Amino acid sequence: MRVALARILLMKPDAMLLDEPSNHLDLESFIWLEQFLKTYEGALLMTSHDREFLNRVCTRILEIDGGELITYSGNYDFYDQQKAMAMKQQQAAYERQQAMLAKEIAFIERFKARASHAAQVQSRVKKLDKIDKLEAPRRVEKVAFEFKPAPRSGEDVVKFVKVRKAYGPKVIYDNFDFLVRRRERWCVLGVNGAGKSTLLKLAAGASQPDSGTVTIGGSVKLGYFAQHAMDVLDGTKTVEETLMEAFPRSSVGTMRTLAGCFGFIKDEIEKKCRVLSGGEKARLVMAKLLFDSPNFLVLDEPTNHLDMATRELLIGALEDFDGTLLFVSHDRHFLAALSNRVLELTPQGPVPYGGGYTEYVARTGREAPGLHPNTK
Repeated sequence: MRVALARILLMKPDAMLLDEPSNHLDLESFIWLEQFLKTYEGALLMTSHDREFLNRVCTRILEIDGGELITYSGNYDFYDQQKAMAMKQQQAAYERQQAMLAKEIAFIERFKARASHAAQVQSRVKKLDKIDKLEAPRRVEKVAFEFKPAPRSGEDVVKFVKVRKAYGPKVIYDNFDFLVRRRERWCVLGVNGAGKSTLLKLAAGASQPDSGTVTIGGSVKLGYFAQHAMDVLDGTKTVEETLMEAFPRSSVGTMRTLAGCFGFIKDEIEKKCRVLSGGEKARLVMAKLLFDSPNFLVLDEPTNHLDMATRELLIGALEDFDGTLLFVSHDRHFLAALSNRVLELTPQGPVPYGGGYTEYVARTGREAPGLHPNTK
């Protein structure tokens, strides 16, 4: 992705079309791109699901809603506020017109048989025929779902002792000690190749250390979202069949509600996995993961491909999660909302920080390890 972007930027184009440029970029590359685009003098048309990125780069928002294009001047937060205000005004106007129509129709029904009111009735019928009927504002359908509480784990969730891990001559970890305790929410930061995904694989048991030990604590129930997790879905099965196969003891109604919570509304539950988009596959995998009630979640870039609404849904679900988190993400909104610990992987070795991502930025003066202080 970085090579593809570099090739485009070196062309010095007068206009750029970027489709989800943040996907698969590490945080440092993403922030560098953000800085470049803020000073880019050409025309830029792009899609993105990163709220902070849109706020810092965009000056106009183009919304596609029900086949209509609506333009808002300003960044994403301004659009969000204006959209909410417009929806409120549309709802109020619709309700006023509905009340007026009901009143007129009631008058017509009451007096249509009376000759003394014939003229008034005809006048009101003609008036109603000329009125442009307002449609009820379209609402994004949201399905509430209450996840089962996770069983309590022991106080020590995962413990690394003198861990060494290398790929050929490249040593990722050497004599590495690390302890994750119950209800801690660690976000892992580091430049590309620093070993973020390797750390998560070791914690999840998907990879073994060359030496040393990685020990999962007592009563820990692990849930692991890997970057390749979407590739293991059976393309011949539908969304509903995938969920029913994963949870055969659950009712069809429960599984349909779960699917709806993650954006699979009505007929979408009948889609085959092979035709799902990247975002839909990620939502399906996340639904399976969270419904299984783990108390230790290991998440490797869980927001890749997710739309804004699903990201907010995921943040909401994880804010209420009573277990332990260890995760990697390049979404700064996600990092700030969910972390209470930071592990920065530096060339000199891992450095832990008390406090979450917001405190890390305030303390270091940078938003990512590979940046100079105060690069925002």
